[in-house]
Formats: sequence, C-alpha cells, structure tokens
Amino acid sequence: MMSLIKKCIFILFAFVSVVFITPVSTSIAAQVSQAQIEQFQKLPVAQQQALAQSMGIDITQIKGQLSGLNSELPEQQTNSINYPRGTQFDSQGNQVIERDEQEDKDDFEEVEELAPFGYDVFANAPQTFAPTMDIAIPNDYTMAPGDRISIQIFGKEVSELELEVNREGQIVFPKLGPFTVSGLSFREMKQLLSAKIKEKIIGVDVVIGIASLRSMRIFVLGDAYKPGQYTLSSLSSITHAIFAAGGISDIGSLRNIQLKRAGKTIKTLDLYDLLIHGDSSGDVLLQSGDVVFINAVGKTVSIDGEVRRLTIYELKEGDDFFDVTTMAGGLLPSAYAKSTIVERYNQNNLRSVINLDFTNPKQMAQKVQGGDEIRVMKAADMFSKTVTLIGAITRPGKYQWHQAQKITDLLPKVNSHLLANADLNYSLVIREIDIARNIEVLQFSLAKAISSPESDDNIQLQPHDKVLIFSQVEKLSENAIGLDALAFTQEELFIQEQKLAKKKFKTKQFWLEYGDQEKLSELDEEESNAAELINQSIEQMSGGQVKEIVDIKELALFSRQRLLLPIIQKLKRQGAAGQPIQLVEVDGAVKFPGVYPLAINGRIDDLVAAAGGLDESAYLVRADVTRSQLNSRGVTKKSLSIDLSAALNGDNKANLLLQSKDRINIHQIPAWSENHVVELRGEFVFPGKYTIRRGEKLSDLIDKAGGFTSFAHQEGSVFTRVKLKELEQQNLIKLAGDLRIEMASKSLSDKNFSQSYTEVQKMLQDITKLQPIGRLILDLPKVVKENNYDVLLENGDVLYVPTMKNSVNVIGQVQVASSHIYDSSLRAEDYLAQSGGSKKRADDERIYIISANGSIKLMEGGNWFSSEGNNVVKPGDTVVVPLDTEYMDNISLWTSATTIMYNTAVAVAAISGI
Repeated sequence: MMSLIKKCIFILFAFVSVVFITPVSTSIAAQVSQAQIEQFQKLPVAQQQALAQSMGIDITQIKGQLSGLNSELPEQQTNSINYPRGTQFDSQGNQVIERDEQEDKDDFEEVEELAPFGYDVFANAPQTFAPTMDIAIPNDYTMAPGDRISIQIFGKEVSELELEVNREGQIVFPKLGPFTVSGLSFREMKQLLSAKIKEKIIGVDVVIGIASLRSMRIFVLGDAYKPGQYTLSSLSSITHAIFAAGGISDIGSLRNIQLKRAGKTIKTLDLYDLLIHGDSSGDVLLQSGDVVFINAVGKTVSIDGEVRRLTIYELKEGDDFFDVTTMAGGLLPSAYAKSTIVERYNQNNLRSVINLDFTNPKQMAQKVQGGDEIRVMKAADMFSKTVTLIGAITRPGKYQWHQAQKITDLLPKVNSHLLANADLNYSLVIREIDIARNIEVLQFSLAKAISSPESDDNIQLQPHDKVLIFSQVEKLSENAIGLDALAFTQEELFIQEQKLAKKKFKTKQFWLEYGDQEKLSELDEEESNAAELINQSIEQMSGGQVKEIVDIKELALFSRQRLLLPIIQKLKRQGAAGQPIQLVEVDGAVKFPGVYPLAINGRIDDLVAAAGGLDESAYLVRADVTRSQLNSRGVTKKSLSIDLSAALNGDNKANLLLQSKDRINIHQIPAWSENHVVELRGEFVFPGKYTIRRGEKLSDLIDKAGGFTSFAHQEGSVFTRVKLKELEQQNLIKLAGDLRIEMASKSLSDKNFSQSYTEVQKMLQDITKLQPIGRLILDLPKVVKENNYDVLLENGDVLYVPTMKNSVNVIGQVQVASSHIYDSSLRAEDYLAQSGGSKKRADDERIYIISANGSIKLMEGGNWFSSEGNNVVKPGDTVVVPLDTEYMDNISLWTSATTIMYNTAVAVAAISGI
C-alpha cells in the first residue's frame, strides 16, 4: 500500500509540473507511465482527494490533466463514478455493500441524521452546462455582439449567409450595408432584417435564424461550491451558473440566490419553488457581466417522523407549520397529527417541547422559529372494530366487525374456509374484558356452529375478538416448533417461524463446517421423521384422498402447543389475590394432555374436547378430578370421582363445572395394552411373529412355537431387545466422546505423544458407524429346562436360533483371520496356531474367547498352557486376539473400543448366518 501511495505522489508531482511549472509539458508528461495513471485512478475517491490536498492541488484539475494526457482511457475511468442516490461509503471512500435484509432486521437499527433538503441535486453535476443548439431560440432572446445570424434568401436571387454581430452591434450585409441589431429581441431582429432585405431586393423571401450563440462571462460568488468566473452560453440561466460552479456549499442558501446586474439586485431566486413546485419562472437568463450571489443559509427547521420527506428545510420570513409540512410533501396516512412534538430553544436558551395539533388550522398557521425540530408521531397499530382469524384457515387475518356478527358469518363453510388439517371440535374466542386488556376465553365447536347455526357454539362476536382454529397436528418438541413465539397474530407466527428456520440453518451450517455427521443426522432426522408421521396421519384420516406433502412448519404453527402458549402466559400474568388463574389441566388417556385455558362455563366435556378427545384405552367408568379449596388455614386438595361416560353424554351432575387449577386424570382401562409382538427366527418348528400377553415368558413362547428343530444350535442363540439396543447406542456415543477427550488430554500432557490423528479419526468413525445389536446373553438350554431361569418378554424382542455350527472362528490380530472345523482335541492355542499365530501388535495377555451364546472368557496369564479349562472351545466359539494398546500410547479406552467392535462383529455374523 505504501509503495502505491509513493507512486501516486510521483504522479501528482508530474502533473503539477505539467500544469503549473514548465512549458515543455510533453516531455514531463512522457515520464508518467500508463500503469501509474491507472494506479492513481484505482484509488478510492477519498484517498485521491487526500493525496491531492497534501500536495496543495485541486483534484478536479488533476483529473482534467489525466484525461488530457491519456485520451485513450475510457470515459468512466477519467471521470468520477456516479453512484445512485443513497449509496453509503466508508472512511476510505469505498462503497459499503448492504448486508442481508433479514440480518439487518435482527440487528439494532441506527437512526440516520437528517440531511438538508435540495443539496443532493448538485451532487453529480454534468460535465457541461451549455444548452444544446437543436432547441428553439426564444423570441425574447436579446441580440448582442458575438451572436452569429444565418440568413437564407431564395426566389429571384438565391444566397445563404452567416453574419456575426460585431462590437458596434451591427451586421454587415454584402451589397446592402450595415444593420444595427444589438439590443433587439430575436423576434424584432427577424422582422427588421426581413423587411430591409425585401425592401432592397424585390421578389425574394427571407429565412432568418441563429447560427451560433455568443458566450458570456458571469460570476458566481458567495457560498458556492467553487466560486469564481465562468464562461457560459448566452442562453444560460441562474441554475446553469450554479451547476457550473459545482452547486451550493453546505452553508449556502437555496432560498436567497441573488442576480446582480450593474451593481443592482434585479432578481432573487428561491430554488424551493423549482425543486418542490417545479416553478422555473424565477430562473431568468443571464447577461454578460452578471453576478450570481449565493447568500449564507438562513434559519432552518427539521421535520422527522410520518412525513414524506424527512429532512432539514430552510425558512423564509413568514413561514408557518403548514408551509413546512407542504415542503415535506405532506403527512403520511399513518401520522398521528393531533399530538405533534416541536422542540425549540426558549428565551433562556434551553430546549422546550411544544405539542401542536396539526389537524387544527389555527395551530398550523403559527410561525415556525429557526432551530425547531418537528417530529410527527406515528399512529397506533391498533385496529378499530375488527375481528382476527388465526390458525388453520385458508384466509387468516383481520375482518370487519358488525353488529350481531357470529362465527358462521366469518367461517360459513368447512371446505372453502378451513385447511384440511383443521380441528373442528375445539376452537377458542379470545376476548378482551377491560381497559387493561385482560382476557377471557370462550370455547366452541366449529363443527356444531356450522351444522347448527342457532346453537350456543355459534358465538356472537365482539370488537377485537380473536378466533383461534387449531390443527390436528401431533404435539412436537419445543426445539421442533420454537416455543419462543409468543404471538397473537398469524403474521407474528410466520415471522417467528422465519427466525426459527434461520437459526436452524445457521446451526446446520456450523455442524457442516466442523464435520459432525451425528449432529447433522439428528437435525435432518428430527424434521423428516415428524413430517413423515404427519403426512401419513393426514393420508390415513382422509382415506387416501390427501397425499400431497405438507410442510411441517405450517402444521406446527397451528398446533395447540403453539397457539395456546401466549394465551396461557397471559392468563398466568392476570392471576392475582382474589383472582384465580383461569387454567385447568388434563392428563391420562387423551390425545393432547396438558394445561388448557379455563373457558367461560367450561365443563368436563369441554376440557376433554380441548385435549383432542379420549384415547381408545380411556376408562369411561370413572375419572378423578383434583380440586384446590381455599380456606382460612390454607389450601387443601380435594379429590372427586366422576362417571366419565355420563359426563360426556350430557349428565350435568357428572359433567362438573370446572374451577381454577382443576386437574382431571383420565385412567386407562385396567390391563390395557397394545399388541406386543415378539419374533422367533431360525430353527423353530413354527418360526414367525407372535403376539404375547402381559407377563408371558420366553419358555412359554418356545412351547407355543412347537419347540426347536433337530438342527437347532441352542448354545449359539442370539436374543435381542430394543431397550438394550438403545442403551448400546448411548454407550457408543459416550465412548466416542471419551476417546476425543482422552486424545486431546494426552496430546497436551505428553510431549512424546505421537498418535496419528488420521488413525484416531478412523477409529472414532468406525465406532459411531457401528449398528448396535441389543443382545441379551442367555443360556437357552437352561431357560428351557429350569423355570427359575427364564425371561419376561417385551415388545420388539427377537430370538435367533441358528443352525448347528461345526466351526471355530479366529479373528483379530492374527496372520490370517479364518474359520476351522471343530475338533474336540484342539484348544484355543491350537486354532490360533492354525491361523498363523498372532501379529506383532497383538496383545497376547488379553486373548479371550466369545462363546456361541455371547459370553466371554479370558485366557489366563501369558502362559496359555497353564490353564486347561479356559482354553477349551466349543462349536460356534470365536477366539479374539485384541490389539496391543501399547501401540496406541497407553490409551485405555482403545481396549473398550476394540472389544465392542469385535463383539458386535461376532453377533452380526451369528444373526446373518440364520
């Protein structure tokens, strides 16, 4: 960067020499290379200006020399870039690129300072301000020396002349002599010349026009951006002169621009008339020697808030608040004009606040003072006399309220007004009951309201009521639907859902970067599984008619858990002394157990409907209601038993009127259970899936299956259980985490640690990829023979009984992992020898045998021949030679890792062999 700046300084010196020092500019210009010019032009505008200022040079003159020295450069390089209005720049002059719109909404929005009105018109001035010559010359244009007149004569004689008005104000016509035209208007000149020529030459017609206009010298002084002398076309006006001077400086006035001629002020231009009203009548044409004087800015007023143009305006004598709002483009429809805040300095030079009613003409006619800050407040976002529909509705939002309006007036039909997953049995009306916006809850059945419009369920609505229609989606986890969305409108729900989706996206991107496939799979599985279950339930409930994929987020928005959360929170805050919290709870055999708002005149059947109805297993004979009773000594709990069937059938005695904090427990039918299935595979007389009763044992099921075939290898059976599989999966995850921690600790504490990171990662991947079996080791022959050694069956249990095996396997750190025919005379070391013996990395002291039934026995000591019993193998056994952990820098967890991997491999081999 420093070298680039040095080169640019050299370029500036060269240009100074070219422009101001030596007449032999071509020789010095030759010293400036093309590359140096391009480097200077690539600098940001702020750096170019800083370099030029440090050299005491006008940057605009340097840019002019740049274009003059190298005419081959494109125009966009030699001229400054015109950025769109509103473009932001950093301290170095570089354009600031806006961030993502959603991120800007989440961040704190800084309020930008107001800018003075009108000055940005001159921000990107054109390169020339001379008017084009293809426009008509106005008839009142005054002729003067320097103008060139074109004269065309045709008829008896034909000629074409171009004559210039000389310093005496005359044109000299060949053969006809001089004619004085200076001071005449363009119309008068044409009439004069046409008459004189036709008088002198008979039988001709004359066409007179302007060939070229004269140039004139004018002065732009005062608070112009670049005051000085300028040469302009004779058709230039006051605004042309202002543009030629680069506009008006920050302290210049836009409302007090004077045109001085011969020492007298002949015109005062107010640019606000042009900028606001489009009135250019004050923009008069200039004459040579005119002075355009820009006075300093006068008193100003700022206006902010609900107006169309938020900016700072310059005042003229007599301006009132109506004039200021007119300059600001008027008030927005969202403005709260009745209480407009005006901050001004009082006589003690202290800030004071005045409240004005901008709907009152008398107050609008008050004079504005310099330095006033007007802030037009925004009207409240509240709606007047509306009803809001929220939830599983095709057209949610706010609707107009009218007298005697009911639910069916807004939702007259099911198919055209509700989503396919809408719950027609439980809906709510949330109603404000006082000025503090406390609420009460009314419950109704939309199905009854539509089918029977005269029923009590067709509630008559009041202004500001909110109608909630729930979906039948299953209750999801808090992470799945984002319970931070305390929203009372459907729009707020969608906004919160977008934030939740963005948060989940960032979480997924984090795990993508750090390569944790386990976390990624959890995120994908959570969403895909929930969506699949919901789509399956919708298809089943619709009889196969609805099969399109439904967005899980859309369904989660309208679940009970989501829509009821803000209502429950509001009711909790309303609770106070003497004002019990209007909440009740239901638990047990219902579809959606939980806490629900206590509706007005809510009863047992209403709460059951709120919970989605009863499960198939619900016990209708009796249900328990736990009620809190307040007395002088405190609160006591009272338990009531009700006939649930009678309550649901409309018996008012059983269908109790609910009170605050009532809790209903709906029991399950005694001994009720879903169908529990256990599978028998392999060498059974009748293998297959069996439905078991509660408390049934494994031996009973084997008898039911007809026992074993003559080829069954009972000692090699594999019994798996779902709960054990889940436990093994958790242990694998914990083991992988422990290995990571121990590897990190080892690498920090042991300077001689040299374990390969690649090898560690491979081992961890192997562990996490293992599919747990969930094997329960049991002695199947003992189960069959002894009643006290049996297994109580559970849903999902599987028993594999393989065909009789007559082989012994040797795996692990051996030369060749292989299987051998069983020989009763051979022991474990014999089979190991037949596999080529152990490798160098083998742990000879920890060789163990996995029996066919999954039990493990360790061979004693380092002397294999000293133990007779532990070295005996049977058909189907596996000899495992583990890895010596000394090669893994004494990390003890490697032993557990390799053991799990070997044991899993043996179990998988046994199952796949069936």
